[in-house]
Amino acid sequence: MTLFFVTALLALASPLLAFDMGQSTRCVAIPNQMRVCKDVGYSEMRLPNFLGHSSLEGEVVPRSEDWRPLLQAGCHPQAQAFLCSLIAPVCLDTFIQPCRSLCVAVRDSCAPVLACQGHLWPEALDCDRFPAEEDMCLTPHAKFNHFAKDLPKPACQKCPSVEEPSTMKTVLEAFCQFDFAVTAKLHRHRVPSGQLEFSVEGRVEFVRQGPLLPYDTQHLIQQWLLINAQCASALVRPGRSQLYVLTGSVTPDGTITLVRLFPWHKRDTHIAVATRKWKHHRC
Repeated sequence: MTLFFVTALLALASPLLAFDMGQSTRCVAIPNQMRVCKDVGYSEMRLPNFLGHSSLEGEVVPRSEDWRPLLQAGCHPQAQAFLCSLIAPVCLDTFIQPCRSLCVAVRDSCAPVLACQGHLWPEALDCDRFPAEEDMCLTPHAKFNHFAKDLPKPACQKCPSVEEPSTMKTVLEAFCQFDFAVTAKLHRHRVPSGQLEFSVEGRVEFVRQGPLLPYDTQHLIQQWLLINAQCASALVRPGRSQLYVLTGSVTPDGTITLVRLFPWHKRDTHIAVATRKWKHHRC
């Protein structure tokens, strides 16, 4: 995921400044292989797009793939709408850019994800370059922002402590100390583009649920892996899966932090006994 940002940021050096609203454009179907704009709500896009890309196969499709990890990280519910309005603008009688307010909302949520990888928000996506809401543009939806605030969310953090549990007591103390504890099998693999991806295999099992939501926790851990890709790389070897007990805390604003991680190997009995005793354990 680290290399993807370098590619994407270089591709955004200055194209918005060079785009001419008066130039001749054409409408083309959004290709199926353009996965980042799949199900975006329309089927045709303008070329050249707002990033100055005029070749569908040579520029638009491959460069759109650069943004897939950021969208998968779920940094903002309208990040897809914002990015696709630039790389695959809807084909209407007039040009529809994202509103400045939409850019600000996406930037404020997604810039920390970029910063986690050591990169700034692209200068070409400077929100001052987009029209105000009194102009015809794509506006943010308040209901998405309200819904997102109600869900726990991952954030960039220092890599959590990974410990080989020495005793059952050590594991039970961690269960007592933190807001939640779950078991999850983490997997690392390469996609055809060569990028590393991380995923959660199978179900996430609760030991201590705390404020986590059953239907959202697997996706939440997946997002954490994407945001904290450097930490994730240290947790799982390529092509291998590793079962972990993840313990962590949730801040008042709903941000989760993983604090202590225990790799669960087949030979370990401390974790197995601790998870069985937890139901009747008093902290």
